[in-house]
Amino acid sequence: MLKITDLVKRYGGGDPVLKDLGLTIEGESVVSIIGSSGAGKSTLLRCINRLVEPTSGSIVLNGTELTRLRGRHLREARRKIGMVFQSFNLVDRLTVMENVQSGRLGYISTWAAIMRRYPKDDIRRAYELMERVGIAHYANKRADELSGGERQRVGVVRALMQKPEILLADEPTASLDPKTSEQIMGLLRDLSRELKLPVLINIHNVHEAREYTDRIVGMRYGRIIFDDAPGALDQEAMDRIYSGSPAADRADGLRQAS
Repeated sequence: MLKITDLVKRYGGGDPVLKDLGLTIEGESVVSIIGSSGAGKSTLLRCINRLVEPTSGSIVLNGTELTRLRGRHLREARRKIGMVFQSFNLVDRLTVMENVQSGRLGYISTWAAIMRRYPKDDIRRAYELMERVGIAHYANKRADELSGGERQRVGVVRALMQKPEILLADEPTASLDPKTSEQIMGLLRDLSRELKLPVLINIHNVHEAREYTDRIVGMRYGRIIFDDAPGALDQEAMDRIYSGSPAADRADGLRQAS
């Protein structure tokens, strides 16, 4: 279970990007985060895996308080948090297998990684996962020879190679065409079910959020102003998420606190 309490992120002396945010995610649910650009969606994901340092608040993953960790303990905790990126973050000159195995770098020695001496169990698991997502036949192909959808599948497998306890996806379909976007969203939903893995997705496409996720969280000006099943996302909720004012959001926060 991921439990976020009173999370604040402030850059410099400006207004907080995240404002006393609370969120709980458990089970194999797929949760999408929607909202306008600047709502704080990407910052939230990056605070969870500590790519961005929270200003204050608590982030607990299966009993581990992530915000207090440093050094080796933080590196070990990050193994449990898989991340899928909008821009894929692959090493183009490396093969698909080599990119996938980078998901195991926290578990093998530096020498083994440099020499490409991957454990047999890791190679076997990589082939199983690549077969599952339909890219096993590209194992020895360079990453820069793949299409966008194929590259994102490599990114998904790399994250799963960590054997994560939660999977974060930051705009995983933003660089893809509509058909491929739906394929990737369907894949994330199905993998969540199969692996009993909670998935948290930052996404702009509201149709895909409704179609492929179990729960939608709407953010506005660093606050959560909607948190419900996709069927509850009506036009009134959409207007609040995408057309609301700071004053309205403050009023929402007061109502939620009372």
